[in-house]
Parts: sequence; C-alpha cells; structure tokens
Amino acid sequence: MHMSSDELNSSIQRAVENLASRLRRRQVVGSRVAALETVRLLRQVVSKARFHNIDQLVRIIRTVGRRLVDAQPKEHSVGNTVRKVLHHIREEYRTATQGTATNAVPKDQYTISKFVLLGQPRRAVGALKSETKGTLKENDPDDPDSFARGLKPVLMEAIQDVLDELETVYDNISRNAKDHIHPDEIVLTIGMSHTVEAFLKTASHSRNFTVIVAESAPSYGGRQMAESLSAEGISTFLVPDSSIYALMSRVNKVVLGAHAILANGGMFAVTGSLLTATAARAHSTPVVVCTGQFKMTPLWNLYHEYGALDFGDPSAVLNFEEGDLVDKVDVVNPYYDYVRPELVDAFITNDGDHPPSSIYRLLKETYDDEDNEL
Repeated sequence: MHMSSDELNSSIQRAVENLASRLRRRQVVGSRVAALETVRLLRQVVSKARFHNIDQLVRIIRTVGRRLVDAQPKEHSVGNTVRKVLHHIREEYRTATQGTATNAVPKDQYTISKFVLLGQPRRAVGALKSETKGTLKENDPDDPDSFARGLKPVLMEAIQDVLDELETVYDNISRNAKDHIHPDEIVLTIGMSHTVEAFLKTASHSRNFTVIVAESAPSYGGRQMAESLSAEGISTFLVPDSSIYALMSRVNKVVLGAHAILANGGMFAVTGSLLTATAARAHSTPVVVCTGQFKMTPLWNLYHEYGALDFGDPSAVLNFEEGDLVDKVDVVNPYYDYVRPELVDAFITNDGDHPPSSIYRLLKETYDDEDNEL
C-alpha cells in the first residue's frame, strides 16, 4: 500500500494489512461482517490520518479501499462501504464549508430521500457545522492541521451513521415483515441467510405460517436454517433441492437472500436461487429478496454463466473416489447464481421496498459516480 508515513501512522497501516490478509484468506466471511470490519477500519483511518485538504483525505481512503478490494474482489460489500463513506465525507465537507446542506446538493441532484434528510438535521452535527462554517481553511500555511482538526468531528459522526445502519440492518429489514407474510401462507426459502432468518422470525411474532427450506446442496446451509426456524416455533419442512419445482404449486411466496445486488437489478445469490426463482416464475409465485442496501454495488458487467465466478471444492459435488466417472466429467461448484432482474418482484431493504428497476436510481443517491471504480 503506497501511503506516506506522515499521512497514516504505522499502526493504522498494520491494521489495513491485517484486514486485507484476513479478507484474502476468507477469514472474514459474510457480506455484513466484511462491511462492518471495513467501516470500523475506515473510522480508525479518518481518526488518525493527517490531511490538509479534502482531496488528500479522499485519496487516503481510496488507497485503503483499493487495498481491501484487491485482497478479496468477490466480497462486494467492502467496496460498497468504502464508496458510501466517501459519499458521506464529501457531503459533510460541502456542508461544513458552505454552511447548509442545500448548497451542497446541485439542483439537478435533488431526490426525495435528500429532501427528507434536509428536514432532519442531526442536532449535534448541525451545531458543529454552523461553528465550522467559513472557518475551515484548506492548506493553511500557518496551521496545516487546522483543516483536519475542524472537519474530523463531523466526519466521525458521518461514519458512525454508516456503522449504525449496518448494525441495525436486520431489524430495519424485518420491521415490516408482517406486511409481507400473511396468515397460513406457505413460504419457500433456500439455504442459510441471516437476513431471511431474522425476517421470518420477526413475522412469526404476529403470523402463523409454514416455511419450506431447500437444503441448498452441497453446502447444506438449509439444514441450519430449518433448525433455527423450527427452534423459534415456526412450522418448518426441510426438503432436497430437487423437490423445489414439484412443491412450488403449493407455495404462496418465495423469500430469498442476496450476496450482491447489481446496478441492473439482478443479483448474486446462493447456488440454487436461480432454480428457485425460475420455478417460481413458471408458477407465477412472487419472489421477494431480503437484503441490506449495503449489498447494492454500482457495477454492471459482473453477471456470468456461473454467477460470481466464485467456486468451491468440486469434490463436494463429486468425490474423487467415484473412480472412472471423475475423468469423464468437468465438475463445477459455484457459490452463487446470477438471478436476472425479471425473476425478482421486490427487494425488501433496510430503507423500504424497491422493484429491481429502482436499483439504478438508488445507487445514484447512495454513491458518487467517480467512486464506481475505486
């Protein structure tokens, strides 16, 4: 990582390398865990970094972001978190230097969410912004650290907002679960998704319904999911993946998790999700996806025949002890399927429900175009 020692001290550089190493070795597993680790690291980086202007700070964060993304390119929530922090930093900088958030938003970029946000200023930060207005001076020759000293408290608040959103993501997705799951419905899901697990458990507090869980071979995460839902008192059936199509005519709703949501409204999801969504489409069964908005990634060109081109051990599908057969077939064991946007009816997120066609607009609000490629 090319970073001068006067911008970041050695302890922070070690922390960056440590997280990069754990990402590379798959010791940090799961989109939300990776996003939380990333934002906590960025909080340390901003807290300890030395910078005399906003461009210098952005460059530091982008350098750290690139190091983490390069370590594990398949974990898209890392890059998304870096992009979101950069977006917040630019907004807070504009507000602190121009005085009001209204000045910070170009006229052609007004959105409903920004309009609502303008009416709900954080009191502590609002007071701080009014104090820093006009006093922040970039590249001050008399006191070069004054700019960082004045801006850092506001930036730490902004990063805390990103952290709070990640820490409450399950609760916020599950908040309206009872509006999506109706009494006596039969719901089908596949594999193990902590987001779907929280969603269904919350719905069970006010609804009686049945869940069919496909076991999602060869990882068999569905077994853990079925055990967890059953322990909560939810009527649960565990079935092999081969039963999905046969059972779909009895299913009222399919609820899936997501690994990454792409700019076109398609998604990567656990292997078997494409089979499930296609079977649902054949029976006109609605498919909803429970996901945090931190999984939205502003990239288009990622969909492939085998999902994310992320593969597991082929021996989990066909053991080498099978003899002659091993020499006659190519075995692939992709972690994820690519599910096209037309197979999804709605994304249930921590910030409301959205059709796949809205993802592109949400990305424009969440990230800055210049950060699409870190």
